[in-house]
Amino acid sequence: MEATGTKFKTVEEYLSAFPLQTKNILNELRNAIKKAAPKAEELISYNMPAFKFHGMLVYYAAYKDHIGFYPAASGIENFKKEIAAFKNSKGAIQFPIDEPLPLQLVTKIVKFRIKDNLEKEERKVKKKK
Repeated sequence: MEATGTKFKTVEEYLSAFPLQTKNILNELRNAIKKAAPKAEELISYNMPAFKFHGMLVYYAAYKDHIGFYPAASGIENFKKEIAAFKNSKGAIQFPIDEPLPLQLVTKIVKFRIKDNLEKEERKVKKKK
């Protein structure tokens, strides 16, 4: 990431730290997430763009050779087969910067994370009763 050391306050500030081509890719991802989670709040968390809806949904970030997508462990676990084509770990997926983003997959993961967060919230409410 070019903007190392900078503390970002807004997503626009984050995006402006990148060259146009990278910024376009990030906006494409951002728009897909917004479309999948229209009620989610957009914010900067851990110095990267993120979306929150009844808890954190997903984070994303740009690096030299890839776009990092962070859908929490449940988002990785439930899409193991679909993400197998990408470098991934317990909480991250790396989309190569020189390949088209798998926006349908991103949409599925975001919608799953919304459902996951709502179910977690429901379990907490039931526990309190």
